[in-house]
Amino acid sequence: MNSLGKNLRLTTFGESHGPAMGGIIDGFPPGFKIDFEFLQEEIDKRRPGSSALVTQRKEEDKPEFLSGITSGGITLGTPIGFIIRNKDQHSRDYADMSDIYRPNHADYTYDARYGLRDYRGGGRSSARETVNWVVAGALACQWLATKGIKIESVLTAAGQKDYNQLKEKLIQSPHSQISLQVPQEIQKTFEEEIMRAKREGDSVGGRVTCLINGLPAGLGNPIFSKFHASLAQAMMSINAAKAFEYGVGKEAPMFSGIQSADIFFTDTDKTIKTKTNFSGGIQGGITNGMPIFFDVTFKPTPTVLQELETVNSSGNKVTLKAKGRHDPCVAVRAVPVVKALAALVTMDFLIPSTEAYPVI
Repeated sequence: MNSLGKNLRLTTFGESHGPAMGGIIDGFPPGFKIDFEFLQEEIDKRRPGSSALVTQRKEEDKPEFLSGITSGGITLGTPIGFIIRNKDQHSRDYADMSDIYRPNHADYTYDARYGLRDYRGGGRSSARETVNWVVAGALACQWLATKGIKIESVLTAAGQKDYNQLKEKLIQSPHSQISLQVPQEIQKTFEEEIMRAKREGDSVGGRVTCLINGLPAGLGNPIFSKFHASLAQAMMSINAAKAFEYGVGKEAPMFSGIQSADIFFTDTDKTIKTKTNFSGGIQGGITNGMPIFFDVTFKPTPTVLQELETVNSSGNKVTLKAKGRHDPCVAVRAVPVVKALAALVTMDFLIPSTEAYPVI
């Protein structure tokens, strides 16, 4: 499937080395004024070639809107169609790998599923697809901001370097104004870890932490449309994502039931809140009004610039020496992607279905 969402639905298309990426956003409310400057800022955060830490493929990533928006930037309520043209493909870099199955890539599985594949940059399986999500997510972020909802994301691990103190703060101090900004000295260790791998022709994995503030209680459905389940589905659709955890996550066995109890209390404004936030803002699959936070963990970039043994489409053993331009740590550019998908999932739960719009 190439669609995400129910009330707000994004359907995308395009291949890494095709003429363009693109998508259709259906269900976006009418009469909303779009901030195109903010939109481009969000897109630029995942744009390739933006620093030494990411792939040096040079793409402008300027979206062209084809429908659903007036010349004055007002949404019409009709499908919003857009494309982002690909301008810096080096397909020749993949010519020698046209029949080789790259380890940890989708080459073999796409052949098994479809009987053929686009070997140029991975085709549809490429992370180039995520630019579509960031375009749509940037629109959703703007709409959510008018409802007092703010979404942040940040890199909290790269290779062997980990900033794990943030989760403890989010659990134990949910009512303070916690910033997701990672200290500069920690950021520097991330950069050093990534650049070391790059110099060695290797790669490292990473982790992205996301925080959603301002959501009301009561969003989400039992049993198969829980709020965290929808977040997990979206996040695990990101290229190279290997794990999703919300709240205390995988550290839950370290606490007893008493230690991890989120005790309810009534705040001065008569709002029901919890003293701690082990639940990550979600209980029974439904938001409880507390901040929502979660982690997405990414594997090391599967393309490395060292020789690896593998097989070709005939099953013969070969030695692969990859070429091309690749991210030494995909988690770096996944930061805005996680934010974008969180915005799309959140907005999908908040807006009414299209059937609720009056017939004019």
